[in-house]
Amino acid sequence: MRNSSLFPPYPLGVTAANSSFPDVWRDALALGPSRPFLTYYDDHTGERVELSYATFNNWVAKTANLIQDELALAPGDEVAILLPTHWQTPIWLLACWSAGVVASVGEDPAAVERAAAVVAGPDSLDEARACKGERIALALRPLGAPFQKVPEGFTDYAAVAPSQPDVFAPYSPVTADMPALITVGNSGSWTHGELVQDAADAAARWA
Repeated sequence: MRNSSLFPPYPLGVTAANSSFPDVWRDALALGPSRPFLTYYDDHTGERVELSYATFNNWVAKTANLIQDELALAPGDEVAILLPTHWQTPIWLLACWSAGVVASVGEDPAAVERAAAVVAGPDSLDEARACKGERIALALRPLGAPFQKVPEGFTDYAAVAPSQPDVFAPYSPVTADMPALITVGNSGSWTHGELVQDAADAAARWA
């Protein structure tokens, strides 16, 4: 999976550390929505997906609306993301951060149990059943196709996301000091500002 730059030049006085991830995404989107953003290759199926900034943003908006309105999650709530490397995984991450929701990544049973919702792929459904909150399943089929048979106890993401609005507006602003990410086993956690700064530093190192 390849992605293009997410970090445009910051205006005078603005730094990565005092920005939230939605701030960075809006700035990058404004530089040219039609530009290619992410290209995904599946070596097993031969699938190739290329998303522009505009198309990626549309998926993020629909997913963030699903999180905020359908799942009724609020800033600070935690979503356990049990997805492999796939083009839909960064959509869920940015959608969570757009709604002010904390994303936890990695197969940590404790994180799944405490999460307000879990998002799982076909290979993580058993682990996801430990979640007492909402359970969303992704078939991860080509072109975002739905499950042929929806797993019991789960909502099929592909069945509910397309009907969500194409524009997202959070009920409360997302700020740099809000928690954004927790990694497996609570081995690390980041606020939006810390996450953006780390990502900007990595982008600079990798040129």
